[in-house]
Amino acid sequence: MSLQMVSSVSNSSLLQPGFSLLNFDGHVFFFGQKGWPKRSCPTGVFLLDIKQNELKMKPACFSKDSCYLPPLRYPALCTLRSNARSDEYQYIIHGGKTPNNDLSDKIYFMSLVSKNSKKMTFQCSEKDLGGDVPEARYGHTINVVHSRGRSMSVIFGGRSYTPLAQRTTEKWNSVVDCLPSVFLIDFEFGCCTSYILPELQDGLSFHVSIARDDTIYILGGHSLQNNTRSPNLYKLKIDLPLGSPAVTCTILPGGISVSSAIVTQISDTEFVLVGGYHSDNQKRLVCNTIVLEDSKIEIVESVSPEWTPDIKHCRMWFGCDMGKGSVLLGIPGANKQLIPDANYFYILRCKGAEEDKEEELTTQICSQTSSEDPGDSTPFEDSEEFCFSAEANSFDIDDTDTYNEDDEEDESETGYWITCSASCNIDINTWVPFYSTELNKPAMILCSSGAGHWVHAQCMDLSETMLLRLSEANVKYFCNKHVDLNKGLQTPQKVVCLKKQPMKPLRKKKTMKLSSTKKSFLRRLFE
Repeated sequence: MSLQMVSSVSNSSLLQPGFSLLNFDGHVFFFGQKGWPKRSCPTGVFLLDIKQNELKMKPACFSKDSCYLPPLRYPALCTLRSNARSDEYQYIIHGGKTPNNDLSDKIYFMSLVSKNSKKMTFQCSEKDLGGDVPEARYGHTINVVHSRGRSMSVIFGGRSYTPLAQRTTEKWNSVVDCLPSVFLIDFEFGCCTSYILPELQDGLSFHVSIARDDTIYILGGHSLQNNTRSPNLYKLKIDLPLGSPAVTCTILPGGISVSSAIVTQISDTEFVLVGGYHSDNQKRLVCNTIVLEDSKIEIVESVSPEWTPDIKHCRMWFGCDMGKGSVLLGIPGANKQLIPDANYFYILRCKGAEEDKEEELTTQICSQTSSEDPGDSTPFEDSEEFCFSAEANSFDIDDTDTYNEDDEEDESETGYWITCSASCNIDINTWVPFYSTELNKPAMILCSSGAGHWVHAQCMDLSETMLLRLSEANVKYFCNKHVDLNKGLQTPQKVVCLKKQPMKPLRKKKTMKLSSTKKSFLRRLFE
């Protein structure tokens, strides 16, 4: 085994706990960032380019007929092939956490639709399921089994939030173990069936699962309810006849009490188990070799690499299988770097140089690697575990599209992520689409006051109907601050004042003066 450090360029802060890596045709793509995607890469998917031990990011794109794939952290992923020996495959992505810490129960299919020397285009579609649909969760595993010419996906384990009826204010976002049910999913008909097996008593999360033909081996895992790491080794066998599937479970000896371990395949029948935790405050620095032959499994201790002092003394670590016998490991940079969110990364190669060649890996591996997400809670609990999945490789794709974080606008002050008003609550890390027309950025509208300024439609309490009307009509809009009426939506029409003609002054009536003689005559007359 050899351990080599990887230097990240100016985009190391993107490599935060919770990401996943997808391997398409020898190229590795980064998926599932912690915040919502920025304008430079609205898809949130990047090509992970490793050249001369330097790591770079390049934005990826999706086809026009793709659905929106949110950046999910801690999802379950696996590859789906038409049969066990097929070269063509697509990724299944289930569950995970959104940037708002909501849990997803959706299932996505992601495939490569076009490729050239400078650009790779993906297609993503969402699959609707019926029957016993698994609840929203994270920290679980998904595998595909093949039996009698049929294929099905198997979901097991994970954690979810406490049901709404049982939540309290103090523990609103508390997580619990999902029930130890085994879910069989038939994607051909879109139906899902759950099985309760007596051998599976406790819920597990962040375990390792290895699928081969019609068998899945489940190793380790952590139980929140008992705060234990299972020493059991479970063997799930799925038989897929023309009728109803048959699922059986057997507890085998020789298991390992570990959570968040990483498995990589070094040959058709051999695997290496790396990393993980013995307990909440003890990393597992021992490596094991797993051999699968003739429906049997054997686990033996193997020679461990020479861990660096940084790895030995760090409080937590994370990583995942990179394919072809390599593992990507990360440790927090913490106080050793100017960027507080930056991490150190290493590539662990478990195969010798003479064995490091192209080979088809027909066995599926799904492991949920872990460590506490520093942004959510204290380190070294298994409540926030995360997964890497990649392949160490050199890429020949042109460097002109390399993502450079220094080129990214500070969208907290400009663009879509401004503070548009005193009551503005739009934040790049917590925002979710509010209108049906929104995808990865909030809808904005121009206020015509003065030189004009942009405001968020959601902050102005605009309905979707009114927003569409204002975007289509040729009218001026004034925000809540610059309009007399609190909900004014349009500049009042200018009223032309009519000029009033000045009134002519009234002439004074002439009075007739009477002499004293006439006055005396009139007085006597009326008497």
